[in-house]
Amino acid sequence: MEFILAILIGIFYASGLYMMLRRSLVKLIIGLILIGNGANLLIFLLGRITKGLPPIIPGESPVFLKAYADPIPQALILTAIVISFGLQSFAIVLVKRAYSVVKTDDLDQMNSTDQFS
Repeated sequence: MEFILAILIGIFYASGLYMMLRRSLVKLIIGLILIGNGANLLIFLLGRITKGLPPIIPGESPVFLKAYADPIPQALILTAIVISFGLQSFAIVLVKRAYSVVKTDDLDQMNSTDQFS
């Protein structure tokens, strides 16, 4: 399972980077989304995939002896999802505004913005 997730993370990063190198702003946002999802899966994979109990230590034992789910990567992923959602929302609104002004989403045609002001 971890090997499959590692392959999937590599595919997300490769396809996201490929999409970010295209000339279209829409493809740039799709690439940003793919790289963000790849990063979330990477953090999830670093926390190890274990099917276990909540990380609560009983009062009679000084340490937790059974397998437990690590809550730190899960909290980091939730934070990353919220931040990436905000970034994606801002990027979509920015691309929509740029498209309404310039009438194209091609980055090469957007190089000279002096004539559109």
